[in-house]
Amino acid sequence: MHATPTLYIDADACPVTRDALAVARRHRVPVVLVANATQNLGRYAGRQGVECVQVSGGRDAADFAIVERIAPGDVLVTQDIGLAAMVLGRDAVAISPRGRTYSKATIDMELAVRHAEQVHRRSGGRTKGPSAFEDEDRERFAEVLERTLAETRS
Repeated sequence: MHATPTLYIDADACPVTRDALAVARRHRVPVVLVANATQNLGRYAGRQGVECVQVSGGRDAADFAIVERIAPGDVLVTQDIGLAAMVLGRDAVAISPRGRTYSKATIDMELAVRHAEQVHRRSGGRTKGPSAFEDEDRERFAEVLERTLAETRS
């Protein structure tokens, strides 16, 4: 781990961007918000310690922009399991907006389940979507991010 990690936020439809920015500010951690051109990052532009990276509308453009920049010890907030797998491979930490820390030990199984569900849907099947995002999810996320940033700096 390095002395000052950078917090990356996969800002495409991220429900905890403001929460993540507040935690990062308390820890004096720089933040990089990455989103495709359809997202409005303008409201975050100019904030001290926050860099906004707007990428072209390509399907995985934001993911690849993050992977190119992220370094060992950095922290990523994402709901994208595929992106989480890529940054885990770069020895970074990945946390979901619901406060779950992705793990190298389980990421392959999560990718396999995601693939099986995609195949099932393509063949006409239905799968259960995620549960509604609750205040408890937001609180758990903030607690996990606080702990993670504190640990990466020690």
